[in-house]
Amino acid sequence: MNVETIFEEEKDRLREGFCKYMRKAYRILPKLNKLRILDIGCGSGVPTLELARLSQGEVIGIDIHQPSLDRLTRRIEQAGLSNRVKAMNRSMFNLDFADESFDIIWSEGSIFVIGFERGLREWRRLLKPQGFLVIHDMTWFRLSPPQEIYDYWKSYYPGIKTVPENLEQFSSFGYELIGHFALPEDTWWIKYYSPLERCIKELRAQYIDDPEALLILDKEQHEIDISRKYHKWYGSAYFIVQKR
Repeated sequence: MNVETIFEEEKDRLREGFCKYMRKAYRILPKLNKLRILDIGCGSGVPTLELARLSQGEVIGIDIHQPSLDRLTRRIEQAGLSNRVKAMNRSMFNLDFADESFDIIWSEGSIFVIGFERGLREWRRLLKPQGFLVIHDMTWFRLSPPQEIYDYWKSYYPGIKTVPENLEQFSSFGYELIGHFALPEDTWWIKYYSPLERCIKELRAQYIDDPEALLILDKEQHEIDISRKYHKWYGSAYFIVQKR
């Protein structure tokens, strides 16, 4: 198994620790039956499978990274969920589903790819009347961040905003806010980046003679170093809205 695959599996294991926040967001929704859910930017499917367990409905996970979709497909089969969970290679820039196809659209750390405003505008047509959109997105926790972290996020996610700035946008795009909450300030550092750093140290020892593997680990380490210095300035929040 190559270092990239090992690392992605470790990330998935750590992401499972965030499912309690997914469950908190899901409980804000009213109880609904026979749901059809679209998970946009599903990756290898940690959120997709959690949505299937929570809803007992039909879930479609879409992404464009086929290796991740292949891992999700294997997990779907292992969980015995092939009858109601599907992994599809689809771009969020070209969602060819019919209008009003879904009761819930879920975006777990993926709306940044298309942009917050564009996602709100384009995904609305896919929701059934009074359907729900749930977004988990990175946000600023404090104003006037230091230049280094400001430049880092503006290069990675130019549209990153504070929670209040995001809240201001929903009404103009035809949504009603149902609820929102930010993850505790140190969550990403404690539950994700710090254990990921321990994994990197172990992998460096195993792949010390593999330059390509070490380059991958160096890139991942940079993101961890940024989090160590500035994790109090940014984090993530859930937004739960209903189509008007």
